[in-house]
Formats: sequence, C-alpha cells, structure tokens
Amino acid sequence: MNTFTVIFLFALIVSYSIQFWLSMRQSDYVMKHREAVPDAFKDKVSLEAHQKAADYTIDKGKLGKIDSLIGLVFLLLITLGGGIEYAFNLWSGFELSPMLTGLGAVATIILFMTLVEVPTHIYQTFVIEEKYGFNKSTPQQFIKDQLLQLGLMLAIGLPILALILWVMDSIGSLWWLWAWAILISFSLLMSWLFPTVIAPLFNKFTPMEDGSLKRRIQGLLARCGFNSQGIFIMDGSKRSGHGNAYFTGLGNNKRIVFFDTLVNSLEEEELEAVLAHELGHFKCKHVIKMLVASSIMSLISLAILGWLIDKPWFFSGLGVSEASNAAALLLFTLVSPVFTPFMQPISAYFQRKFEFEADDFAAANARADKMISGLVKLYEENASTLTPDPLYSAFHYSHPPAAIRIAHLETKLAANG
Repeated sequence: MNTFTVIFLFALIVSYSIQFWLSMRQSDYVMKHREAVPDAFKDKVSLEAHQKAADYTIDKGKLGKIDSLIGLVFLLLITLGGGIEYAFNLWSGFELSPMLTGLGAVATIILFMTLVEVPTHIYQTFVIEEKYGFNKSTPQQFIKDQLLQLGLMLAIGLPILALILWVMDSIGSLWWLWAWAILISFSLLMSWLFPTVIAPLFNKFTPMEDGSLKRRIQGLLARCGFNSQGIFIMDGSKRSGHGNAYFTGLGNNKRIVFFDTLVNSLEEEELEAVLAHELGHFKCKHVIKMLVASSIMSLISLAILGWLIDKPWFFSGLGVSEASNAAALLLFTLVSPVFTPFMQPISAYFQRKFEFEADDFAAANARADKMISGLVKLYEENASTLTPDPLYSAFHYSHPPAAIRIAHLETKLAANG
C-alpha cells in the first residue's frame, strides 16, 4: 500500500463521514421540529402538510445514506478492488488501438455505474415518490428514460472523450489547455442545443396558449427587456407531481418553460412573480457568473490532472498497474470529489446569494406578496421541509431555507410599502 493509497482512504473516510454526519443531523433536526409548524408559517401551512414534508425529507435522507454507502463500496471495488484494472485488461485482449481500448473500458465502467444506481432510482420513484403522491411515471416510462439517458451519454460522451484522448496523445504537455477549450465549447453548444434538441426527447413542450397569463408574462418580459424564443408548457405531470419553472438555452435560443403542474397550482400573479425571479438570474448575470466559475474550476482540475498523469503513484495508488490517458481521466473524475467536500458550502453560499438577488429582482418587478404566497404553495405541494438543519443546508441547499427566504421577501415587501 503506497502513500497515496493511504491518503485516498483517509480522504474517503473523512468525506463519507462528513456527509453521513450531516445527513444524520438533517434527519434528527427535521424530526425534532415535526410536531409544530414554524411560527412564520402557522397561518399558511397546515400541520398535516408540515408533517408530510418532514416524513418525506426523512425518507429521502434514509435512501440517500444507503445510496452513499453503495457509492462508497462501488468506488472502492472499481479502484483498489481492481474493477478499472479488469476493464482495461478485458479490452486490451481485443488488441484494439489504445484509444479504442480506453473508450471501451470507460464505457464499461459507465455502464456498471448506471446499473448500480438503478435500484435506488427505482425505490425513489416507485416507493418514496409513490408513497407521498408524487410519482406519475410508469415502469415503461422509467425504463425508456434510463435507456435514453444512457444512450445519449454514450452517443455524445464517447466522441468527446475520443477527441480529448486524441488531444492528450498528440498535443504534448499542454494538452489540458486544449482539452479545457474543447469541454467549454461543448458545454456551451449543449446549453444552446438543449431546449430544441435534447429536452424534447424526454418531454412534450407546448407553446402557451393566448390568454391573460400569456399577456401578463409578455408584459413582464417587456418591462424587463428580455427576449425569448417562446413560452412553453412542459408535460412534467407524466412523471411527477412536483412543479417547477425554468429558463433554458443560450443566446437567441432561450426558452421559458413552465411545468404543467406549476401552472395548475399557482395563480397568474404568482406565476408572474416566480418568472420574475428566474428573470432575475439572467438580469443579475448569475448564469454568466456560474459559467465563469465552472470554467475556472474545470481549468484548475485539468491542470492538476496534467500534473498527476505523469506520476506512477497516482495510478498504482488507485489500483491501476498500467498508466494510460483514459485511465487517468476516469480515475480523476471518480476520485476528485473525495478530495473536495470543502467546495460544497462555498458553492452553496454563492448559489444562495444569487437566489436572494433574484428574489430582490422579483420583488421589484412583480408583487412580492404573490412571490411569497407562490413559494409557500410550492413548499407545501412539493413537500419541502420548512425546518432543515442549518449546517446541512449550508452544505447542500442551493436555495435559502424557507423561513429565511420568506423573511427576506417580507422585508422587501415592507420596504416597498
């Protein structure tokens, strides 16, 4: 056992222990506050709905712990247990080129990772979501989704991986700069194509019918100086009872999307306020800021891999005896999250900051009271807990906890008279 193996195991234990401890805190905190609706919501949310949200959160937490444990065992099996080594040896036996051997080995590991995750996905969908009345999917739809996701992953991911492996073989020591440029370009292209090419493979998008809601939304877009390629209703109800709204696409390919479940749940002014919040993300340049931050992190990660790839201890310490570019990429992708749990609260902090700024924009361009009532309905209908553990939410919540977010909006409402 070399030194890097010891470091890896230590980091793995620390990372898993932190996540398990945080999850236990979340469950305990939610259970402790299950018997009473928080004061800020006593006149808005029933005790029955509050307890449903608590139980839903706890059940998801239990499954999350099992999923994390499965992921931990699987990571150990494919690294120190020899899984990746076996995959590369298997494909080497076909006497293909190094690139095709690497592609085959990576595809094999991806396939096994997908299969390992399927049981928990099935339980989440057909047991937990079903128990709380959210699941609308059928076994046939579930299987179709899984196969389509895997097919897209292989059809899109393998050619990009092949291109990056070619760059690694051909460019020299600065290959990571070229690989970074390829990944960023690909990411931007996929963001642009997603609304018109990828998303329609999974859902039906129907242009919003003319009427008072559409006129209200168009008025909001005009006031905010925002152009889009249309307002669409997505048939989210064919899989889930959860509601949502989002912007998608880049440049001249932006779309506004409402889940049909959301349209059926909220009043028109509430939908307008929710949309104003999403508009705030664009107007405050949050999308660009997140893209820049992601690009910087990708560049740093690839630079680190560019240094590690020439270190024999990196491969041997993770259970791979023969170094290769494909093995390096696979190992780094799988193992790097073990060493970066400290990034979670930092990322979550900035995401929550952006949410406050988007709420401020919504309060200035729509009715803050309708934003509040719409959010409360969404918390209740999606069974989102009103009492998350503060430390857990600091690590995992991209949105401010309900009480803090509503209090912030009420302050804006009071300030606006």
